[in-house]
Amino acid sequence: MNQTDVNPQNAVSTQSNRRVLAWLPSLLLLVAAILILASIAFPYWGLVLEAPQYPGGLEMRVFVNYMTGDEDPQLDEVHEIDGLNHYIGMQSLYDAASFERSIALPGVIAMAVFLVVIAFWRRRWVWILGIPALAFPFIFLGDLAYWLNNYGQNLDPYAPLSSAIRPFTPPILGEGIIGQFKTVAYVNTGWYMALVAAGLVLVALLIRFVTRTVPAKES
Repeated sequence: MNQTDVNPQNAVSTQSNRRVLAWLPSLLLLVAAILILASIAFPYWGLVLEAPQYPGGLEMRVFVNYMTGDEDPQLDEVHEIDGLNHYIGMQSLYDAASFERSIALPGVIAMAVFLVVIAFWRRRWVWILGIPALAFPFIFLGDLAYWLNNYGQNLDPYAPLSSAIRPFTPPILGEGIIGQFKTVAYVNTGWYMALVAAGLVLVALLIRFVTRTVPAKES
């Protein structure tokens, strides 16, 4: 055993590093819980519909449990988009994902509580409670893609403009052309917050896994 092995400064440094690694996952999990809770106040997804009769376009912002326009008091943009969709035979936007919207707030709150539990309760199996937060950003986009496809592929054949357009799948991201309309879809602030939260959870769980499986070096 050489001098470096028994150096008190090295021993103190090693012990300090272990303390950091012991508490860092808890800190990351708490930050993730705060982020995922705060994301409720921000839109997760947005769509801009460019139509000839609306030179500035119509914007729809989708939160976890409701939809709104671009906060224009003179125009209900979601209602306008819904009206345009009606002419091509698309179902009402207000009926989409009603179940998902009904459980969204309690679901997000539950995910945040689960992360707090993981932060302070260090049982081996408790990491399972982090799975919902890890998957949530991708489940949101997947569910959104399902409803967009469902609405675009099941047009009312008796709608006023049913003969002018064929069933289609609206893009979940990027630009799309629907008849004479152009759409631009994008993920928004709330979704990015949930994604960052998922990343923090993943890092926290990996740190805990590594610190448990890699034995500490003997001094």
